[in-house]
Amino acid sequence: MREFPANSATANPPSSPIIIISKILPALFGVNLAKAHCVKIDKFALTVSANLGSLCHHGHQQGLMIIADFCCPKAVQDAGICGPAPHGSSRMKVKVATIVLIAAVLLTSFSGCTRPKKKGGLDYNKQLPPGQLALRKITDPNELPDFTAACSDLTRLREAIQRSASYMAKPSSKAFYPYGEVTHQQVQQTLAAFEELIDSGMTPEQMNEHIRTNYDCYISVGCDDMGTVLYTGYYTPIFNGSLQRTERFKYPLYSVPEDLVKGPDGTILGKRNADGSFTQYASRSDIENSGALAGKEIIWLEDKFEVYIAHVQGSAKIRLPDGTLQGIGYNANNGWDYSSVSRQLIAEGKLTQEQLSLKGMIEYFKAHPDEVDTYVNQNPRFVFFQFEKGDPRGSLNEPVTPFRTIATDKAIYPRASIAMVQADLEPSIGWTCDQDTGGAIRAAGRCDIYMGIGDQAGELAGRTYKEGKLYYIFLKPGANTSPAATDQASSNQ
Repeated sequence: MREFPANSATANPPSSPIIIISKILPALFGVNLAKAHCVKIDKFALTVSANLGSLCHHGHQQGLMIIADFCCPKAVQDAGICGPAPHGSSRMKVKVATIVLIAAVLLTSFSGCTRPKKKGGLDYNKQLPPGQLALRKITDPNELPDFTAACSDLTRLREAIQRSASYMAKPSSKAFYPYGEVTHQQVQQTLAAFEELIDSGMTPEQMNEHIRTNYDCYISVGCDDMGTVLYTGYYTPIFNGSLQRTERFKYPLYSVPEDLVKGPDGTILGKRNADGSFTQYASRSDIENSGALAGKEIIWLEDKFEVYIAHVQGSAKIRLPDGTLQGIGYNANNGWDYSSVSRQLIAEGKLTQEQLSLKGMIEYFKAHPDEVDTYVNQNPRFVFFQFEKGDPRGSLNEPVTPFRTIATDKAIYPRASIAMVQADLEPSIGWTCDQDTGGAIRAAGRCDIYMGIGDQAGELAGRTYKEGKLYYIFLKPGANTSPAATDQASSNQ
């Protein structure tokens, strides 16, 4: 349910064979490339100048464009149009065309399997075909990741595993398994075996070998079927509030209304009508403008955009006037799909890509409080809350653990399972448990990491925006669950 990346520009764009092309082509053709302006072929445009090293990547709606800084004027480049080729012989034109054709072939060959990107990067929210799950089993041992780094820091992992085990012990968890070939019992055994592994005294290197030998490993297909997953962060904010409406605290959070019906798995069925049928529940704007939830207020905040942040993050701690903290957590939503407010702000020029962060949005709406309703009502999804004690809880109704809980799309990822985050993040994450979900996390290419409570966690969550890989492990049927025995066997080899 989170939409506040620190920077929604392309994360870790793929490397390019530009330097190779810039060195090969002049040697092959001996052409005075400074005389060539721009030649455009299908989805590729190659512009060449005397300074070939200045070539750079630019995303384009119709495909990947490769544009040289010194060939055409900047304004013309931005429009995706280049000036006409200078007068010259037909031989020169043939050479230039040949150069571009070879460049396109080289680009296709050297750029790996990168598919055309949308403007701004990969489509991380790309949906899988109906019925397809997010994980693919790794069958080639050479493709297994190295788990050593993840095994070097296991802080609070036991706590997260025990919370997953608590969920898996509930009869209701059996409704979501088997997950492909993975059984409910297999997940339970994996959690128990990994907790024993934490206590084994093994070195990270020994743990790596034990996992590679005794566990099946799956990789997320990601947004591109090559495993690319976008990692973002979420947190539990702390806001000032009151249990009663006052002149200062006048913006409410609501409990679930009686006419909103959920299915056994938590799916929102809609509004119950008098005849027992269901219709779609009211949207955010309709709820806000109708006053239909009067009497369902459970707590009041002092800022309307803080209410929206609580909706997006799914939980909050409210500092009451006497200084005590009251937890509130997600209970249900109105069944509408999530729509990003931040994208609309960018589209209308209210914020730049560089300003796109939770902090940037808070500052904008503090300066423009009259625009809050205009923008937040463009997201029709509305969240209902309940009081909660202790740590914030995720969608499994188990407490979430900072840096050890991840949120994924539970329609395509296995609940409560152990997963390894492989990405260049600060702090480094490593092993996690899949224990939460969110309104904006609805694809194989998205994963949200829980960062904790308060402003510092919020700042950390706000700047988390990195591509990486996501792996899940499951104990092999009949595998050795004794780390000590595996360690002894490897020592004898």
